[in-house]
Amino acid sequence: MRKKQIYAVVDLETTGTDPTVDRIIQFGCVLIQDGVIISRFATDINPNQAISKQIQQLTGISNARVQKAPYFEDVALTIYNLLADTVFVAHNIYFDYSFLMQELMRCGTPKLKIPGIDTVELAQIFLPTEKSFRLGDLSESLGLIHDNPHQADSDAQVTAELLLLIEAKMRRLPLITMETIDQLSQQTGMDTSSYIHQIYEEMKAEIQPLSKDQHVVSGIALRRKEVPLYEEKLYGNAVFPHKKKAKENLFIDKITYRSEQSRMMNLVYEHFTSDENKNLFVEAATGTGKTLGYLFPMSYLATPENPVIISTVSIVLQNQLIEKDIPLANRICPKPIHATIIKSHRHYIDLQRFKATLKNPLQQKQYALYQMGVLVWLLETVTGDLDELQLTNFNHVFWRDVSHRGIDFLSNQDPLYQEDFVQFLYKKVRQSNVLIVNHAFLAQETLREVPLLPKSSYLIIDEAHHLPDIAGRIANRQFHYASFKKQATLYLEEDQLFDQVNMIFDPETQEQRLLRIYSKALSDLVEEFSDLFYEINQLFVGEKRQNLEAVLLTKPLFDQLSLNGEASIQKIEILLTEMQEIQRKLQQSIVDELEKYTASQRITFVSVLQFFERIEYLYECFDIYVNEWHPRWIKEYTTTNQGYSTLAINDLQASILPETTWYDRYQHILYTGGTLKFGNDKKYLPNKLGLADVSFKTLPDPYDYEQNARLYIPTEAIAISQANPAEFSAYIASVIQEITKQQDRSILVLFTSHDILSSVYYRLHPEFLNEGRELLAQGISGSREKILKRFAHSKNSVLLGADSFWEGVDLPGEALSLLIVTRLPFENPKRPFVKARYDYLEEKGVNPFSHEALPKAALRLRQALGRLIRSDSDKGALLVLDRRLVTAKYGKRMLKALPKNLPVKEEALNEIIIELNEFFNE
Repeated sequence: MRKKQIYAVVDLETTGTDPTVDRIIQFGCVLIQDGVIISRFATDINPNQAISKQIQQLTGISNARVQKAPYFEDVALTIYNLLADTVFVAHNIYFDYSFLMQELMRCGTPKLKIPGIDTVELAQIFLPTEKSFRLGDLSESLGLIHDNPHQADSDAQVTAELLLLIEAKMRRLPLITMETIDQLSQQTGMDTSSYIHQIYEEMKAEIQPLSKDQHVVSGIALRRKEVPLYEEKLYGNAVFPHKKKAKENLFIDKITYRSEQSRMMNLVYEHFTSDENKNLFVEAATGTGKTLGYLFPMSYLATPENPVIISTVSIVLQNQLIEKDIPLANRICPKPIHATIIKSHRHYIDLQRFKATLKNPLQQKQYALYQMGVLVWLLETVTGDLDELQLTNFNHVFWRDVSHRGIDFLSNQDPLYQEDFVQFLYKKVRQSNVLIVNHAFLAQETLREVPLLPKSSYLIIDEAHHLPDIAGRIANRQFHYASFKKQATLYLEEDQLFDQVNMIFDPETQEQRLLRIYSKALSDLVEEFSDLFYEINQLFVGEKRQNLEAVLLTKPLFDQLSLNGEASIQKIEILLTEMQEIQRKLQQSIVDELEKYTASQRITFVSVLQFFERIEYLYECFDIYVNEWHPRWIKEYTTTNQGYSTLAINDLQASILPETTWYDRYQHILYTGGTLKFGNDKKYLPNKLGLADVSFKTLPDPYDYEQNARLYIPTEAIAISQANPAEFSAYIASVIQEITKQQDRSILVLFTSHDILSSVYYRLHPEFLNEGRELLAQGISGSREKILKRFAHSKNSVLLGADSFWEGVDLPGEALSLLIVTRLPFENPKRPFVKARYDYLEEKGVNPFSHEALPKAALRLRQALGRLIRSDSDKGALLVLDRRLVTAKYGKRMLKALPKNLPVKEEALNEIIIELNEFFNE
């Protein structure tokens, strides 16, 4: 009988990443045979060079410890013989294998030539829904015990356990899935493909039956899915409990009765059943239990025929409602809540398009990794929602090839038609009494020809203070000439999109003739835009403008455009009108005949129909840009050194709800959130939303800020208005240095300028590196999600953030207790868009500083404080380095927007540091 293969799972710790100068300080190896760990070998190694503080901090391996260890020359042959005849396994094999090979050759052993497999690639394929593929993150997520991360013996042990776990999962997959993965795995690195093939061959020899919750459709194994029917008890009359005693009887042993939450429940129920006012605003601080405060009363009212629509700010909060809040509500609600998240079709995978990619796979490694990961995920998902894959960006061509384009583009003759995830979503919607969307989806309803949300008596807008800005962002229209020209030129080339479409149509038909006219018009359009932008640029000749700096295009300026410019505008309008007419005819022709085309032909049509959408969007954008001169439209013009221009249009009335198409579709609307008013001004948010007749209720803040929070302002802070950027950066860096010497805890530092943030990072980085303390920075250390995850898991890192880090960052308890605000978060009034918005408000007789700039900055400061105190047990200190909070006239109004009982202290920095130690150690 053939001896079973031995896998050597290896991990190295080194003094650095360059094998020509750096050395190994620890070697760990775990041997696996026949699915069982059979032995382990680990040793420290004396590198004969100093280990930096950063590496010591990371690995816990000190210079003193390795002094007693053997040199690599002493153990090289032992390691070489240990690995002989094994398969080398590592997490990111490309580093460990090449580094070890270089070191072995340096010490005179033959070149390492054993096969190798990478557990990172295996995890990406077989664990596709993991948030991160770093070893530490995987071990935590999968429940693997990882005692000493970044030590070779511990890392090798965890990697071995990970390999065994993945192999066990592989063997549970349907054979048809493994067969396709086996074919696609040729694109993987080193010998990972051979490993997959070996498992597949062993599975073929002992075929397992398909699991009951799986089935095979059109050659793809899928998880079975069923629409749960809406059920409720028809006997007994569930009456909403207004009184405390009635609620306590319902809540008993399930949740604790809270008076403020109960008051919110009553307010919501009364608003949706008897209130004459359409709009109710309820400000309820984090910790009040506002989500249950509206879910509980809605369970008595909402039905699938008349569902409640809940709009919240982000996908994260949508998922939190489904995973946490609604299961809790259903423990106490006599009537059930059946909830469904609604997203636009682009969030879902199109199975027909995915199948087409398997027939003609792109020979590219990342493409193949995504294909294989999706094959595994299709056995787990019942929604087909691509967000389950946890990828932070979907820019890769694969996602463009497989994301859904709407039901109209599906072939109802394809066996996968019945399995389509968007159709399944709509079936679920019809059985749900709660529909969950985000603000962006809600705002986009205005742009949709056919609304995706039903009419209803009930709409709840949670985190409502975000709605004006999101509505503005959704309404922003942009036309990037460079990307348009690149796409149009590519599509017009020989054998590209328009040629491909031409080949699909029957010869010498009307469709081919229309396509020829369309192609000529598109070519002319590209040229005319080039001419127009040349003429617009002439309006700014002689002006000193920085590259990529936006300028406002006003009516008086536009009227100075040359006759050539005017002629180009007229030609562009004629071309766009003609192209729209041709698009309508071609689109109708394609849809009418859709069933006669193959899956790959339909993918080609999807690409051309997407381009038609872009032309339609351009037509609308251009029409407003050159013809609409109402003060609501702010038009920006940007050009690069290469002469490529961007047109942008902002609609200042986008957040005026009565002007949207969806506002009238809802009988009553509830707006809720933690910060809906500015100080005592309850009209701030209703005014921004264009609402005059509203009810406004404020629930008391449940937290004891006097005991649990502090606001400090250093007396020696520099005057921001007089300091240059270098001085300001140096000051911020010095404060962070002083505080980190005394505080061994995580600190979030918030900035209003990316330039200052970068400057502070590069001032602090060498010292932090030397001390082995992690310094993370937005725009420098990775994506927002990656930075926040690393920050949440560390004990004493410092995170420098701007923009999105001011709010929506959930770091409860120990994860965040100290926050530094470098500057009051005012918008830059010199930015063209901000200036134009302020001018617009002035024209309407509104003071832009007191009614827009100041409330916005105060609410952001209030939200920053909200990062610190999110439960009764949280303690937090806020340090504001901007003395305008206490010296400027408006400072008092900003302080009034903060909780009344928050202690505010002006002290020297050294006294603040002493107090911080006392406060946190109480």
